[in-house]
Amino acid sequence: MDWNQNKSILLSRLCIIAFAVLLAAIDFGACWLVPRLLSLSVILGSLQNSGFLFAVIYSCSIMAWILLFSLWKLLQNMKAGIVFQIDNVRYLRITSWCCFAVCAIGFASAFFYFPIILIAIAAGFVGLIVRIVKNVFEQARIMKEELDFTV
Repeated sequence: MDWNQNKSILLSRLCIIAFAVLLAAIDFGACWLVPRLLSLSVILGSLQNSGFLFAVIYSCSIMAWILLFSLWKLLQNMKAGIVFQIDNVRYLRITSWCCFAVCAIGFASAFFYFPIILIAIAAGFVGLIVRIVKNVFEQARIMKEELDFTV
């Protein structure tokens, strides 16, 4: 099997589409999902207010839509051969801040529904990794600009 960069980008874009479909399903199915989580909360916690859970789901959903859009634009630039540019650094920065926002929402929500802390920890860890990748892209962009000026 001949695996190359274009196929890798295509696979990544398909994954983004799959996550977008899943996210849309959660957004539209929240009315079905929240009562099930509330019934589960009898076992895991003491959450009684469904409005709170709706607020958490939709506030995290907004961050997830922004994140998916940024990743889509990043992959679009990569496919066009635009790699170490300021736009890509900006997309990675937006992605990391979305992860950190979900982390903050999750930690704040954990006071009311403790299992959400697992999502908060995962989002914070992913945000950290994306932040480091963003810093690598930023350094590479600076080095590329310096090399462009020396020629």
